Amino acid sequence: MHITDYELFEVPPRWLFLKVTTSDGTVGWGEPVVEGRAKTVRGAVEELMDNYLLGEDPGRIEHHWQRLYRGGFYRGGPILMSAIAGIDQALWDIKGKRFDAPVHELLGGATADRIRVYQWIGGDRPADVGNAAAQKVDAGFTALKMNATPEMRRIDTPAAVDSARDRIAEVRDAVGDDVDIGVDFHGRVSKSMAKRLVEALEPYEPMFVEEPVLPEHNDALPQIAQHTTTPIATGERMYSRWDYKELFEQGVIDLIQPDLSHAGGITEVKKIASMAEAYDVAIAPHCPLGPIALASCLQVDACTPNTLIQEQSLDIHYNETSDVLDYLEDPDVFEYHDGYVDLPTDPGLGIEIDEETVRKRAEQEVNWHNPIWKHDDGSVAEW
Repeated sequence: MHITDYELFEVPPRWLFLKVTTSDGTVGWGEPVVEGRAKTVRGAVEELMDNYLLGEDPGRIEHHWQRLYRGGFYRGGPILMSAIAGIDQALWDIKGKRFDAPVHELLGGATADRIRVYQWIGGDRPADVGNAAAQKVDAGFTALKMNATPEMRRIDTPAAVDSARDRIAEVRDAVGDDVDIGVDFHGRVSKSMAKRLVEALEPYEPMFVEEPVLPEHNDALPQIAQHTTTPIATGERMYSRWDYKELFEQGVIDLIQPDLSHAGGITEVKKIASMAEAYDVAIAPHCPLGPIALASCLQVDACTPNTLIQEQSLDIHYNETSDVLDYLEDPDVFEYHDGYVDLPTDPGLGIEIDEETVRKRAEQEVNWHNPIWKHDDGSVAEW
């Protein structure tokens, strides 16, 4: 068996799908994308596939990962690691189908019977979160996540802090103490404000505070941790085990959130998760993306003992034109019961992509970019 062909499909709302075909007709799917940089990642995937993988045996996944990563003098970063991630997902999909087993069985087998998921509420600039939270809990979810704030100045007013506190108070009042609430700072907040905010939110016992500062300011996390007992999460903008090494050595992170479409795919995130386990850190993979990324996450979740919970993007505020289930032959594989999803059982990634729908929607113009926010004085704000 060898790799004979590949195709890339940019589809709404903001996803890039990769189809890899082998000499015996086996097809593997991956999702290599950086949100807002799909065309750039497309070029990286083409370069890697054309120069390294066409004509190769798809089964040598670790060897191929090493060649794709170490074959270039310049390594890492979101574009290269996302390209590698999607290719890696497709190779694991092919291997699972070749051995008629879900990927998690090939990685050691299940460590749990089902996987807990959480649901987003509130949008980019969070609003009407109480009603949204109550609706999602009524639908069976036991964990929610919301943005903490809109844009914030480096040192903002007491009113800005009060507003963030009032939002989580509204959600806690709506859902009670039996529901977990993750609060995402989205890297929008300076370390000065993060220290104030984590103290203000702590009485409402968030499940975690996420990305309280940008990853380039991870050195501030020990200071922030001194202001709260709330678990601290980060990692969606970190791309390899080497990026995580110093973070683990700090000893203040409780939860990591590597993205299976950004952090080198199944091969790399499984290694990152094992590193985290050695530091008593849980994992909750980042996944505001499409069905292939989610399927890949669930495969790693299923065989990883320190998995806490899984993000998923059904009805998320980004999915205005298409949603996760639209591209699946059988949407029931992601059916949620009581806040959990069953372990995938079908071979490979455990999903069948509706290729007709993919090809049809790839004909549309897709040009998603995140908004550029500004402060009142016209300076650029973090989104």
